[in-house]
Amino acid sequence: MNISSLIMFDEFERYIRQYEPGLTREQMQLIRSKSVLKKVRRRQVLLHEGEVCQHKIFVLRGLLRTYGTANDGSEYVMKFTPEYEWITDPDSYFNRTPSELNIDAIEASDVVLWSHDDFEALRTVIPEINTLSEKLITQNMGVTQKRILLNISANAEEKYQYFIATYPDILRRVPLHMVASYLGVSRETLTRIRQGQAVAAKS
Repeated sequence: MNISSLIMFDEFERYIRQYEPGLTREQMQLIRSKSVLKKVRRRQVLLHEGEVCQHKIFVLRGLLRTYGTANDGSEYVMKFTPEYEWITDPDSYFNRTPSELNIDAIEASDVVLWSHDDFEALRTVIPEINTLSEKLITQNMGVTQKRILLNISANAEEKYQYFIATYPDILRRVPLHMVASYLGVSRETLTRIRQGQAVAAKS
């Protein structure tokens, strides 16, 4: 690894030791040996619809987006992934089936990649990685369930309020049309909500 890559992985090591402080130096060296550090350009695609998802992805810097494409060509955003979060297409990754989603970079990003085979091997030989993986799966299930509940029970304004309360940093970094897509509302509806809130705040 060059100096830049070493610094990037050292940053990842500090992150993972917050959750698994008992990892030995030998275990971290094994994790390091299986990882690929990558600089991603803005709008660069990491997963194309129709491909089998090959990687677990950890974002060190930047912002990724997971989205699908409707029959009419419109995009619907499934997830935003900022710094210190993980992303993959779990169905395609675990079942080795073609993905129905795309993953690209909203901003220039630094990411750490592990291939499917390498990450699954790490889970086998390092119990702490398996524990962390299970925690992440449970966490993602909770987030997904909350989003489904909001989509069923909340109106557009309530969904927007939840988004800005939960993801204030992402709101500042993402174009409005992508936020609208994530919320499942039109850009015009979201604009009206924002304007109404601005007027209410001034009164």
